Amino acid sequence: MKRIPPSEKVRKEIEALLSIGTSEEQTNIASSLIKLGAQLLAQESLEGEVRDYLGRDRYQRRDETMSPIWRNGYEPARIKSAEGLIPLSIPQLRGGKETYRSRLLGFLRGNTDVLERLVAEMYARGLSTRDVEDALTDSTGACLLTRSAVSEVTDSLNEEYQTFQERDLSEYEVLHLFVDGIYEALRREERGKEAILVAWAITADGRKVLLSMTLGNKESYDAWISFFRDMTSRGLKVPLTVTSDGAPGILRAIDEIFPTSLRVRCWFHKMKNIMSKLPESAKTEVRAHIRAIRDAATFEAGKSAAADTIEKFKGKYPSAMACLSDDLEASLNHLRVPVRLRINVRTTNLIERSFVEERRRTKIIPGFFGEKAALKLVFAVLGRAAGRWSRINFTELELKQIELLRHQLNKQDDPPADKAVVDEEAVAV
Repeated sequence: MKRIPPSEKVRKEIEALLSIGTSEEQTNIASSLIKLGAQLLAQESLEGEVRDYLGRDRYQRRDETMSPIWRNGYEPARIKSAEGLIPLSIPQLRGGKETYRSRLLGFLRGNTDVLERLVAEMYARGLSTRDVEDALTDSTGACLLTRSAVSEVTDSLNEEYQTFQERDLSEYEVLHLFVDGIYEALRREERGKEAILVAWAITADGRKVLLSMTLGNKESYDAWISFFRDMTSRGLKVPLTVTSDGAPGILRAIDEIFPTSLRVRCWFHKMKNIMSKLPESAKTEVRAHIRAIRDAATFEAGKSAAADTIEKFKGKYPSAMACLSDDLEASLNHLRVPVRLRINVRTTNLIERSFVEERRRTKIIPGFFGEKAALKLVFAVLGRAAGRWSRINFTELELKQIELLRHQLNKQDDPPADKAVVDEEAVAV
């Protein structure tokens, strides 16, 4: 039986990490992914160096023209990086007149920023063959790997990103879905920005998971429909709630794809839009009324508070009150979920806070080299932010309330017998 090379073991670790998403045991999946990516890059480079040195691949039969040197297992080693110590398995050789020493290992130990730079390039620019050759060139101007070895490394790293984008989503029991878009200048040869569509979820076991990312042009209806259909085709289950901003295209797409889900208008965007239509002198007072509506005890109480506020201010600030009235029911739908969960459901802040970090990283890049490069960098940054989120622990009562609410949204005739004790007021309060 052929032994599995160390690089293949690292690859399997990456696949396992991507398959579980963010969990209580693995709260920083993106950081671990980057570290494993750097380990895979270094390990495959070391194996490629040996292949170049011997002139043959693993288990390839040696002929008379090849070097009379044999592989002789591996020795453990570690190199430093910003993500911590990275373990490596250094190939050992026997049969030569001189002891084999890896020039690449010595280079990496003396240039601790190389792996981090390569991992960043993987996301920012697609990790071209030229990028890796430049990074792995020593002081004499000689590249430590052949072009074929470099190409093999870059291709394998690109595959890791694709694994995330194409993975099965059926394992996630999604309760709350959050969708939004971020605009980036993807192509240097063109002006203007294009939208990257992003979806996160809170699952029934309390995990917060990055589900999907794709190019969406201008956040049109067609772009969102395609985005949602891609996720459902990969097994995404119908969520209890879907939180978004008020763009017409996304609202129409949500209603079409998730007709039985409770659509929630993001209060971050709603408040921002209302405040933009008020004079500075009125913002403090009106904001207090808007917050009272948002934080009402029940859905009906929220509707009553909204009616009073609109009546009070519609004469002075008609544009602001028209904004408040727009899609009001969806703005109040977060009041139909259990109280403790409302703060999690009422905004897309899960995404917005991560976008702040993403923009901090991407603003130093004058323009991407294409949509593939942009998606990789955004994925790297947003995934890293998601890894820092804490898990939500649902109580038994909250799970019963959620089940009853889902039952009501699906318009079934009678609630399950063991759930009848959880009445509508319990769901609201």
